[in-house]
Amino acid sequence: MITKILKLIFGSRNDRQVRRMRKVVSKINALESGILPLSDEELKDKNKEYRDRFLKGENLEALLPEAFATVREAARRTLNMRHFDVQLIGGMVLFEGKIAEMCTGEGKTLVATLPVYLNAITGRSVHIVTVNDYLAERDAKWMEPVYKALGLSVGIVVSNMAFEDKKKAYACDVVHATNNELGFDYLRDRMAYEQEQCVQPELAFAIIDEVDSILIDEARTPLIISGAAEDSSAMYININKIIPMLTAQLEENGPGDYFVDEKTKNAYLTEEGHTSVENILLREGLINNGESLYHPSNAPLMHHINAAIRAHTLFKKNVDYILRNDEVIIIDEHTGRTMPGRRWGESLHQAVEAKEGVQIQQESQTLASISFQNFFRLYTKIAGMTGTADTEAFELHQIYNLEVLVIPTNKPIARKDKADLIYITEAEKLDEVITDIKDCVERGQPTLVGTISIENSEKLSELLTKHNIKHEVLNAKNHAREADIIAEAGRPGAVTIATNMAGRGTDIVLGGNLKAELEKIENLSEEEEAKLTASWEERHRAVLEAGGLHMIGTERHEARRIDNQLRGRAGRQGDPGSSQFYLSLQDPLMRIFASDKVSLIMRKLGTEHGEAISHPMLTRTIESAQRRVEGRNFDIRKQMLEYDNVSNEQRVIIYKQRDELLNSDDVSENLKHMFEDVMSIISNNFVPENSFDDEWDLESLDEHLKEEYKLNLDTKTWLNAEKQRGPQELATYIMDAALSSYAEKIKQVDEKVMRHFEKSVMLHCLDKFWREHLATMDSLRQGIYLRGYAQKDPRQEFKREAFMLFTEMLEGIKSEVVKIVLSAELKNQQDLDEVEEARRREAEKTLNYQHDEASSLVSDNSEQESEAKSVTINRAEPKVGRNSICPCGSGKKYKQCHGKLT
Repeated sequence: MITKILKLIFGSRNDRQVRRMRKVVSKINALESGILPLSDEELKDKNKEYRDRFLKGENLEALLPEAFATVREAARRTLNMRHFDVQLIGGMVLFEGKIAEMCTGEGKTLVATLPVYLNAITGRSVHIVTVNDYLAERDAKWMEPVYKALGLSVGIVVSNMAFEDKKKAYACDVVHATNNELGFDYLRDRMAYEQEQCVQPELAFAIIDEVDSILIDEARTPLIISGAAEDSSAMYININKIIPMLTAQLEENGPGDYFVDEKTKNAYLTEEGHTSVENILLREGLINNGESLYHPSNAPLMHHINAAIRAHTLFKKNVDYILRNDEVIIIDEHTGRTMPGRRWGESLHQAVEAKEGVQIQQESQTLASISFQNFFRLYTKIAGMTGTADTEAFELHQIYNLEVLVIPTNKPIARKDKADLIYITEAEKLDEVITDIKDCVERGQPTLVGTISIENSEKLSELLTKHNIKHEVLNAKNHAREADIIAEAGRPGAVTIATNMAGRGTDIVLGGNLKAELEKIENLSEEEEAKLTASWEERHRAVLEAGGLHMIGTERHEARRIDNQLRGRAGRQGDPGSSQFYLSLQDPLMRIFASDKVSLIMRKLGTEHGEAISHPMLTRTIESAQRRVEGRNFDIRKQMLEYDNVSNEQRVIIYKQRDELLNSDDVSENLKHMFEDVMSIISNNFVPENSFDDEWDLESLDEHLKEEYKLNLDTKTWLNAEKQRGPQELATYIMDAALSSYAEKIKQVDEKVMRHFEKSVMLHCLDKFWREHLATMDSLRQGIYLRGYAQKDPRQEFKREAFMLFTEMLEGIKSEVVKIVLSAELKNQQDLDEVEEARRREAEKTLNYQHDEASSLVSDNSEQESEAKSVTINRAEPKVGRNSICPCGSGKKYKQCHGKLT
């Protein structure tokens, strides 16, 4: 109660922040009269003036009013767009490293020019991050005149760019790029062997457009550079045949082989199911007599079975994916767009391919990866803008330390948001949706109908066709016509069905998009332009009179944010508009999360079939259901981050060492320390400290040094020469011998060649062991939750195991480096060139770049996504089976010898 009273008196924190910034807006407005008389050249020279003042010690906060006034004048001259006062506030929010929530149509792209210019004064590149190549190119070309008028260079970084073009783009003051390409370039630079092969400069300041989409929806989607793993297509096909033989458990503890949990989007085998599956596998010859599903050799089978059950029961065609050219293409649940090349992880994508009978693509092994969460933390400062972030403000603040501020609209919102109407069945709901659309068409009001899946959009399209209502369908199947469909969506009486309008990056203009209409005509005369403009003005007026754009939601999304994005398409920049959501008890959200409460309320109110009910209590119940789903998804992302932070700490250490190596011309001092560590460990292994003489294994020590490090020593004779010599003296003797041997090698070749060779070897070994470590970490992640059954905290166990593995990896790197430099025989630069060429061939043979989705790292095995650009891998030698005898001659199975991950 006290909090409410204080808020009424002083306003919320958001209100207080906006009031503070309005005072600065007054200062900016007061400077306008002094900026107006400047010539274009004088306006451009302001950049140099501000930069000089910054270098002399004046901070950016002091420069803000003048810089913002300069940008506003440049925009007015070049684009005929003058920043509104609320846009100046938005610019200040971004400059302070916060998230600006601005309604659709409020001009977020123009707002970004303000903090970009101010931060570019420091001389460091500013990155503007968008969700796709189209928006990156569009925004860069749109705002380029403003930046050029201010003396700034503009670069665009998109996929499939030539190396030199990308390097030039990154060198610009302002860089427009996608989140995927920025992350990939970061990883590629960490796999380069020469500084000249790197393209990305330091990560200083980033403004993220559609920040909620990138930092929340894509938070579980790391960028991965990977290589092909072993092919198991036959296994997926065999397991896929088993699933139709199983029956679903319809009620808890009832009969059935598997139970489907729609809330967590997972499926589990029951006890009865385990027996059924074992019998089928025995019959099909996939397991041996006397073995169970949980026999160690059958561990991969359970993984394949779980993936196949999920593929058959939880992932539906035209809802979660579509088939195009015999390929399974994932549909983004948040935007409704297809994601070509992106693939689910945990073998789920292969299971879906087996279900649909298309070619099963090979699995991959991670070689380098980073999540978007950790990538954007590498920037010195980040800010974001979106139309819907307030509902996720808690998560954004807790994980990224980003405060969300809601910016007032330039004009009051005139949209009428009607209360939700709830029906008992889906058929009744759709009948009412058709009635509403018919009414809008008759009155000439454009209608945008939102659905959450392709399946639902096509079902509604069929109904509209039956009622002879002309309409357009915008979903993942016809995304190529997206721009044309949206351009026409604001015409009088137009009906547009859209699957998840979030993140489309284009506004629906009332009366239709005049600019798009004019651009279609070549050699447009002034007379034709005037005629088309008059026609548009007439249509625009007619739509305004009809009530503006009417938004119809056919069901609620799991996240309130997506509903708000759809609703925000109507009523932009003070335009009239309206929104109405139609729900039924058969909708997935209602059925899974809110059905019991809502149906109880409807029964109490005596609702009959065909009748709708609208009540604040029902709206609160639906919002409560959405909050529960949002909370669960937040917990998954948070838990994933806890695990990923462990990997990230290791990644930071490795990449820091790698960058130091890459930027160093002489690594001989590092190499000397490696010699000390490695020889000390070897000596201690065979001659432990504080041990008795009869415990020393000197013969094995000499043999090991000779075989592995090409050192011919007689340690027994050396130790017997003087009685006071012990383990510590022996370690020093071995290290001196190793350094002496290496010094002889240096004498035989040019020192510059040897320095280059040392650096190349260190980089090669670091990369090799890091890849193997990532594969081990992937395996550890997949099974760590099982430690919970032993009453252990999986997260603590993961941290402990990961630390041990990391320590082993570092020791392995040192040992391998020392082994190579002592064994190699280099005589001239040509020898080194041959080594480098062999390394390049190996890299080209094993690497390919992917977008993939990491495991949720919780026991629900949440769905994963991956996006890949595959490279054909040619195996140089015959593949060794996991259970085959190891070719090294040890007599052990390959998986227990050289095939061991650790």
